[in-house]
This record gives sequence, C-alpha cells and structure tokens, in this order.
Amino acid sequence: MYRLPLIILILLGCLSVFAQTPHGDELKIDCAQCHNSDSWLMNYETIQFNHNITDFKLEGAHDQTNCTECHTSLIFDEAPSQCASCHEDIHSMSVGNDCVRCHTSQTWLVDNIPELHEENGFPLIGAHSTLSCVDCHLSETNLRFDRIGNECINCHKEDYINTQSPNHESSGFGTDCIDCHNPLGIGWETDFVDHDFFPLTLGHDIQDCNQCHFSSDFSDISSECISCHQNDYNESTNPNHQTLNFTIDCVVCHTTDPDWMPARFDDHDAQFFPIYSGEHKGEWDDCIDCHTNPNNYSEFTCTTCHSNPETDENHNGISGYFYEDNACFACHPTGSKGEGFDHNSTNFPLTGGHLGIDCNECHTTGNYSDASPDCVTCHQNDYDNTNNPNHSTVGFSTDCVSCHTTNPGWTPATIDHDFFPLTLGHDIQDCNQCHITNNYSDASPDCISCHNSEYSNTTNPNHNAIGISTDCVVCHTTNPNWMPASFDNHNDYYQLNGAHANIANDCAACHNGDYNNTPNTCIGCHQADYNAATNPNHISAQFPDDCMLCHTETAWEPSTFDHDGQYFPIYSGAHQDEWNNCTDCHTNTSNYSIFTCITCHTSSETNNDHSEVSGYVYESNACFECHPNGEN
Repeated sequence: MYRLPLIILILLGCLSVFAQTPHGDELKIDCAQCHNSDSWLMNYETIQFNHNITDFKLEGAHDQTNCTECHTSLIFDEAPSQCASCHEDIHSMSVGNDCVRCHTSQTWLVDNIPELHEENGFPLIGAHSTLSCVDCHLSETNLRFDRIGNECINCHKEDYINTQSPNHESSGFGTDCIDCHNPLGIGWETDFVDHDFFPLTLGHDIQDCNQCHFSSDFSDISSECISCHQNDYNESTNPNHQTLNFTIDCVVCHTTDPDWMPARFDDHDAQFFPIYSGEHKGEWDDCIDCHTNPNNYSEFTCTTCHSNPETDENHNGISGYFYEDNACFACHPTGSKGEGFDHNSTNFPLTGGHLGIDCNECHTTGNYSDASPDCVTCHQNDYDNTNNPNHSTVGFSTDCVSCHTTNPGWTPATIDHDFFPLTLGHDIQDCNQCHITNNYSDASPDCISCHNSEYSNTTNPNHNAIGISTDCVVCHTTNPNWMPASFDNHNDYYQLNGAHANIANDCAACHNGDYNNTPNTCIGCHQADYNAATNPNHISAQFPDDCMLCHTETAWEPSTFDHDGQYFPIYSGAHQDEWNNCTDCHTNTSNYSIFTCITCHTSSETNNDHSEVSGYVYESNACFECHPNGEN
C-alpha cells in the first residue's frame, strides 16, 4: 500500500522529463504559474509568474504592455532587452542607442537635460540655461542632437571672428571665451581681460588702458616694443642703437624696469664678437676696454691688447696680412687663433648648398663683418623670381628657413598653409589632391574652383538650377560630407514670415527631405487645412484656395472675408447693417453655397412688389438672379 504513492511520483517525474515545452529549455518553472487546467490560454487575473525575477523588470509603461508585443515567439528568452530593439531611434544615433540615459520607463519626456549636459562636461549655466536645444544642435529635424563639442569656439566662431573692438583674431586672443567672459552672465560684457599675451609688469604696469590704446579699437596696437618705443630707440646715444644697428626688439637687452636700467647685452657673442666665450673670455672688464670711443660702439680696437710685434710674428708669411683692427676681425671674427677661418665657429655655419662657396660670393664688399645672416640679403632674386608658387604675390615670408633647409635646389620644402587653413575636410596631406598641375600658384582659394563637380551634380536641391551661390561657405563649413548646412538666405527664394519664420530651422516641416518639389503656393502645403475647415466649410462654399485672400501668415485667425467683392454686397448697398451673423442668410452651416432671401423678405411683400413682373417666382435663387447686387 505504501508503494503506490511512490510509483505515482516516479511516473510524474518521468512525464516531466520527457514532456516537451514550446518555451525553450531555459524556462524551468511550473506550468501552473501561467496556465490552468481549463485551457493553455493565460488568464492575466490568475497568472502567478513574477516577471521581475528575470533580468528585465516590468516598470512604468512596460508593466502595461501586452506580452506578445515583446515576446514575438513562444521561446521567451529570445526577446531582446535593449531599448533600440523595440523602440525606433528618432534621434538618428546622435545620442547613442541607450534610451535610459535620458528616458525612464514611465514616460518619454526628458526632465534631466541640465544633468545630461553636465555629465558631458558642458553645464547649462548663464545664457546657455535659457536656450532651446535647437539653438545649438542645428539639424534638418528638431530631434537629432549631433555633438558639437564643449569648446566655446565650436558655437561662437562667428562671434570671435566678427568682434572688432578688439579684433580677437588679429590680436591673437584665445578661443576659450571664458578666459575673459563670465559663463554665468547673459552677455559678452567683461570687467576682466587676461593680458598675459602681453604681461603688464614693472614699467608696463599701467592701469590706464588709454596710455597705450589711443582709440576705442583695442586691436590697433602692436605688441612689438618698437611700436611704442621708437623714439627711445632713435634717441639712444650710449650706445647709439641706430648706428650699431641694434635690434629693435627691446627685450633682447632690457627688462620692463623703468628708465631702461639695468640693461644687459648678453648677445655680444652671437651678434658681434665672442667676449663671454672663446679665447677672450675673462680678458675684459668694461666695454671701453675695446670700445675706446663710448660715443660710437661700432668702433673697436684689437691693437690695444695685441701689439704690433706679436701679431707680425704670428702672421709671418700670411698673404694679405696687415696690422689693423678691421683686418684682425676679418679673419678672426670669433677671436680664435690659427691660420685660415672656420666659418662654423660663427653664428652662420655653412651647411648644404652653402658649402664650397667662395667667400666673396657672400662678402661682396671685402668687409667680412658686414654680411647679414638674413636669407633674403643673398636670395632676394630667388625669392622675387620664384613662380611656383609666386612667393611675393602669395606673401610668403622672406625668411627662407621658415620653409626651406640649405639643401641645394630648395627641396624638400615645408609650408605654413595658414593663408588657406586646412581644417576638417580640407585636412589633406597630399598636396597634389588640390594642386593637380604641380603648379602651386594656380590653385584658387574659391570653393568652386575645386568643388564645381559637387556643385553641378547636387540635385537636392539643384544648386545650379535655382542659382545658389558658388561660394560654398555661405551654407557649408569644411565638415566632411557637407553636413550640417545652413541656408540663411532662404528669403531670397521664399520669404519666411509670421508662422513660417517660427519653423525656419525645421526644414523637414515643409521640404520633407525633397528640396526640389516643395510647393510655394498656400494650398500646396495647406490642402489638408483647407479640406478640414468646417466653419465655414471651404469646399462646400467653393472658397478660393489662395489662403492669403482671407488669412495672414501669422495665424489662421483673425481672418477677413471680402463678401462684397467676391459674392453679395452685405457691407454696402441696400443690405448694409441689415445682418448680424452668417447664419442669417446661410442657414445650412455645412454648405455656405446655400442661402436664403425669403427669411427676411416675406411672400406678401415680394408678391405685391412683383405683381406685374413676368416669370416672377418666390424663391431665393430667383431673387439673386434678378437682384445680384441686392438693389431694388
């Protein structure tokens, strides 16, 4: 007797082992949690299965969703758990595909936009806190939020470029606006200017800006010392800066200490004659040891220290030797001993194409101290006659080393392409993609010179057909693929006024992606509004489809209706002031083509007035046929 229950249990176990389930091998729960003995159909009032034990809790709107909307097959673990698997990405992947970053399962409404921006490193503060998303995230729709970067210049490049007082671009101001402007403010006003681009220290510590900036245009002042101190330079006599051709870059010798003192001339070795290094190091105490005439530091003496017998003996047998200060310097510009001259010991080493050149090719006057190290003093003709590209026309620097080495033939060469910035889509490393003829002078900076094919072949819209400017920058940046684009001159083609101006940034609202076939008549866009109008019914009343006859572009209401000019005079003539509402005459509000005269004009009255009129009929259309202007 006790074995019977055990046998039943074994049988039930075998049945459970061999039973087939349509829900896959991973669902291991008792069927009774979802089904009952009446039917395999689920009763949602008795179902015991708790979905929250899975990896996908049913919260918010998901808790009200029918199972089959997510579980499209009976194998339940095949249902995807990613938001994008069920929900269409209306943001075009501009914000990723993880919906829960912004939305909850309760609603699609987003209430954490400031927090999202802060997570991305761009808090919405100051003037940014009042902006609409589409003010910054410009796209063909209002639902694509392409990343635009967190740097100020990404949005405010035009402000930066167009600012004239001071001109930020020519002044070399930084493009990080918060260096000078308060991000918590609502305008560009500033009480702070980071003057680190020209530190105001010591003698320059001037609180009155007008001492240096003589006009309200803060861009008209140079940071070069000589721009303010030309008179100081010209009037210096000890030494005479002009006579000695001292550099006009004051900081080489001076600090910003007032009255120019103390001053140093540590560049004596590089510019003139080594006295801090080489064999003359430590052999002098004061400038006047060599410059015996303090009124002219271009004069110097070697023979004061180097006596005639000594030098004669040391130069015995050297052709062209004579005992004279300038002669000493001609062969010993660095003060080193020995016959011959090692040019590499000067501040102009001979390398590349400069090797093996006869001295007189550069030292043309026979005075070996007057040769300038500036490239253009020897290579002016090369600069002037170079046509590929034409250096003079393009405005290349005359400092050859900015592009060339001393290699013969001037190649290879580099170039600072800032005269035509190579940004974004123009960041091309292969010069021949633009300079296709190997003539570097014939490349035009005009967009159309390179992009005529794109312009001619663009069909949406057809740029050529509608006369869009060939200056691509009017609508495009250098972003690859020409997107995003703007169209600020839309009014040249179709005036956006009133309500149309409010949707100027939502191109798709009118164009729907087709920029060629967009109608420019009212009815072309507002046919549905016309058809749906019931008070009055525009179709039944056979109203014209030129909306502007009654409506403005601002809103549908208030509207006007020239009843006198189009239909029957009720504002003038015999019927003036004789009616209050449209329904006084148009008793059928669903069809304004139907009207009545006999409501006001009784039978007895009209019969008497028309007693002698042949063919008279007491009927509204008959009245209108004889009295189209309402006159007796």
